[in-house]
Amino acid sequence: MQDKLQEENMEETKRTLTRRGFLKTAGATAAVAGLTAGGSALTPWSAEAAALPKKWDETYDVVVIGSGFAGLAAAYEAKKAGASVIVLEKMRTPGGNSIINGGVVSAAGSPKEKEQGVVDSPDLLLKDMLTAGLYLNHVELAKMVAEQSWPTVQWTMNELGVKYKDKLSQEGGHSVPRMYSTYNQSGSAIVLQQLAKLKELGVQPKLQSYLTQLYRDTDGRVKGVQIREKYVFPKTDSGKLKNIKARKAVVLAHGGFGNDVAFRTIQDPRLTAEFPSTNQPGATAEALREALRIGCTPVQLSWIQLGPWGSPDEKGMGLSPFFAQLCAAMYGVWIDTKTGKRFVNELADRKIRADAIIRVGNKCIAMTDAYGFAIGQKLIAESLPLLMERGVVKKYDTLEQLAAAYDCPIEPLKGTIEKFNKGVAAGKDEEWGRYLQKNQKPLGPGPWYALRLTPKIHHCMGGLNINAKAQALDVMTDKPIPGLYAAGEATGGVHGAVRLGSCATLDCLIFGRIAGQNAAAEKNWG
Repeated sequence: MQDKLQEENMEETKRTLTRRGFLKTAGATAAVAGLTAGGSALTPWSAEAAALPKKWDETYDVVVIGSGFAGLAAAYEAKKAGASVIVLEKMRTPGGNSIINGGVVSAAGSPKEKEQGVVDSPDLLLKDMLTAGLYLNHVELAKMVAEQSWPTVQWTMNELGVKYKDKLSQEGGHSVPRMYSTYNQSGSAIVLQQLAKLKELGVQPKLQSYLTQLYRDTDGRVKGVQIREKYVFPKTDSGKLKNIKARKAVVLAHGGFGNDVAFRTIQDPRLTAEFPSTNQPGATAEALREALRIGCTPVQLSWIQLGPWGSPDEKGMGLSPFFAQLCAAMYGVWIDTKTGKRFVNELADRKIRADAIIRVGNKCIAMTDAYGFAIGQKLIAESLPLLMERGVVKKYDTLEQLAAAYDCPIEPLKGTIEKFNKGVAAGKDEEWGRYLQKNQKPLGPGPWYALRLTPKIHHCMGGLNINAKAQALDVMTDKPIPGLYAAGEATGGVHGAVRLGSCATLDCLIFGRIAGQNAAAEKNWG
């Protein structure tokens, strides 16, 4: 009898909890208007569609939101394709995080690798990306980044005129050294060339232009934007409202939200205001929230990367990553000062290293000897003197002096150095399995150089869902939203759980270019 009642109840549930019935019961019909019982979407955006302005203040073919690597690449390609273009930037200066990044970009299978005896391929870069990303990467997108890595670096040199240093370097998570470094070790070397090329084409970013609304019409198409002109960050009510029509498309390249404490703690409650950030102040989530409001699909927003090479002795990104990575991770060691021992593979991916620093108590240093410091002087000649002057990197004549400065037990530290040197002599790091450079030497004698480490919020792997054409996809249909593209840190899926250093620049440039080309190819809607 009980079984029969349960069967009848199940049948009744099936009859009443159809998709439409459930939505009516929940009072949510208006929020997803147009859904049929079969789940097909007729006009799922209609509830959020806003009336288009009766009069547009300005009109362009392509409207780009953001002026970092991705936004400038999109604008450049769209303009070259014959479209009229405007770039809208909410801050007082262009470039976003891109202009202050470390100026490194990977190129798998490049001629420089062959010159330096490095065996590499796009397949190996893809494998590294997927391994670090815990296979949460959208493989189609990650594969495009790997395959286009060298052609993209080549494009920056040949078309933009970007200059790079001669020697390749290696970031954590990469199997081999494959990173090109800009001549000034800064993303500004790329951004400034992008800005110059756009200026030649008659396009200059419109600064202090804050996105307040994306206009998605009842037919589903994005047709323009509302901004606050002469906006003063962070006053959201500053400036004058203006409506800008996009005859062809809008490109979202607004970057990540690493400096938006409220939004990032929704995604990962651990990342409170106590964590410093490498991001510029405008790395906030307003544009992302607006994109989600009109029906874009969020992807992996809780995967927020901490850079393990930050230092508490300088604010923001600073210059510490250059020493911590290029001197100490490649040619020295990272030490837990409480034990005097290594605690991680210094060339592991960023998440592994940041988690390890936190796990052992955030009392760690990156250190190297005179040889590692000399290598750094060749790679980062501009940065090391500043790090020394500012007291971020400190010099010690003996290992005993270094140990005393960081309250580190000396005998375990000596044992750690001895053990590492045995691995160098044997050609294999038995303790942590670190890749040993072709010109690796045993550590010592002094002088020794060190800096304090602390993880800093660095990159948002998650963002808007796009396809290989850089089209933003609708949350209800998984189909492209007409007239809307996205690229760079505004998007998700490329990097999965962990972004490998030097791959963000590729991501931004590759999909920025694709977004600009495809946006310019759209038909005018009116």
